[in-house]
Amino acid sequence: MPEKLLHIKNMVCPRCIMAVQDILEKKATEGVEILKVDLGIARINAPDTFTATSIQDELQSIGFELLQDPEEQLTENIRINILKFLKLNEEGSLHLTLSGFLTDALHKNYTALSKHFTRQTGQTIENFYIHAKVERVKELLQDSQMNASQIADKLNYSSVHYLSGQFKKVTGVSISEYKNLVKNSRTPLDKI
Repeated sequence: MPEKLLHIKNMVCPRCIMAVQDILEKKATEGVEILKVDLGIARINAPDTFTATSIQDELQSIGFELLQDPEEQLTENIRINILKFLKLNEEGSLHLTLSGFLTDALHKNYTALSKHFTRQTGQTIENFYIHAKVERVKELLQDSQMNASQIADKLNYSSVHYLSGQFKKVTGVSISEYKNLVKNSRTPLDKI
């Protein structure tokens, strides 16, 4: 059976991986064998009769999209690797810049990646990263007992003042105003 690579948009967490695996496991009766599912990609063995479009409706019903266009696939790979960088940077297991990380992960020149991403999404890689980081700040403010200083340390901001300024620039409110809002609005990572 030939190996097939499915590119899937909007996968942002381990639950997304499990959801895609569940869909693919239902195709086992059609001879589909799951080799690996990771953020944005599912690697499967499947008979020639299997077409990726046969799972497209199921993926869309849970918020995913099957990507056929190589340009869209690259854009999604950049987005996923930015989110990976954010997570690894938070864990303190990285000693690379975002540009270095993307260059290493995608084996492409950063300038080319940056131009591609901006052309496809209308925003820069750096802007996407800042917005993703601010969404993580919101998550930590809502789900933990951490204060702004602790969050700044955890997310490797140079100072709490820099975090506060960036937060206000992106959200339009200060961190303390955000904490006092009745409904803290967060943007899902797949909608940034």
